[in-house]
Amino acid sequence: MHIEQAKKVLKIEAQAIQILSKRLGSEFNSAIELLAKCRGKVIVTGMGKGGIIGEKISATLSSTGTPSMFLHSAEAIHGDLGRVAKDDVILAISNSGETEEVVRFLPLIKKIGAKLIALTGNTRSTLAKYSDVVLDVSVKKEACPLGLAPTASTTVTLAMGDAIAVCLLKKKGFKEENFAFYHPGGSLGKRLLLKVDDIMRKGKANPVVKESVLVKDVLLEITHARAGAASVVNKKGKLSGIFTDGDLRRHLKSDANLALKNVKDVMTKSPITISKDRLASEALRILKEKRIDELPVVDAKLRPIGMLDVQDLLKAGLV
Repeated sequence: MHIEQAKKVLKIEAQAIQILSKRLGSEFNSAIELLAKCRGKVIVTGMGKGGIIGEKISATLSSTGTPSMFLHSAEAIHGDLGRVAKDDVILAISNSGETEEVVRFLPLIKKIGAKLIALTGNTRSTLAKYSDVVLDVSVKKEACPLGLAPTASTTVTLAMGDAIAVCLLKKKGFKEENFAFYHPGGSLGKRLLLKVDDIMRKGKANPVVKESVLVKDVLLEITHARAGAASVVNKKGKLSGIFTDGDLRRHLKSDANLALKNVKDVMTKSPITISKDRLASEALRILKEKRIDELPVVDAKLRPIGMLDVQDLLKAGLV
């Protein structure tokens, strides 16, 4: 019973978005051009559920390169009007287009000289008449069986806001590194900003041995460093191989004298490497694709300067 009702809700809202998509025309292009040329900030305003949707739209704009703030329509007419400047563009949300607080805000916007874009379900409303651009976000019916609670209408408005934000993102050439700048915290920021140098094992935590060192001594170095592998270098100090826990287990099966062998005879030769200035997310991709647990970090002269272990990526929150 509940699942069938939920499916009806989702179907109504999905159809409303499809209708919105077919309705897009020159007004949408005009809105994007107006917003792209905005020399101030984009102020999103609304009341009730529309206001809540407006807050999300404003947040999305801000995080994708368009400076924005949300201004509650009631607060705007009770002391916060000073936040609005001539160079701003107002994105006003009202399904009816007659919301009292929004309508009272309109002549003040015009007096200041800011441009106005309406997101409304009534293109003949007071809000529409005052606006420079009108975006029609009307719906045939709400998903609420009583036809009272804003459901399909708020979904469509939110979708329109996302469409605006993405179009502006593309028009401004907003890139992944720009997105990372606005999202420095959490796993997203780590994935986009964290570099190998930030988390690789260095110094005593990065065992480096010569090719002539015995396996038993290499194991001691790895143990003291609490590492999972050691980098092996040739006479010129360049990386020639890596000795890992996997190498140890593979050779133990067939060689009882493994501990007394030179590490160069049992190491993994010419291992995959990475430089310290690469993104940690790229290192994670390499580890996954190659199905390895350690990745030596080398400088321009192929000298080992660090080691990246899958555990380091786990601790950094990338996995």
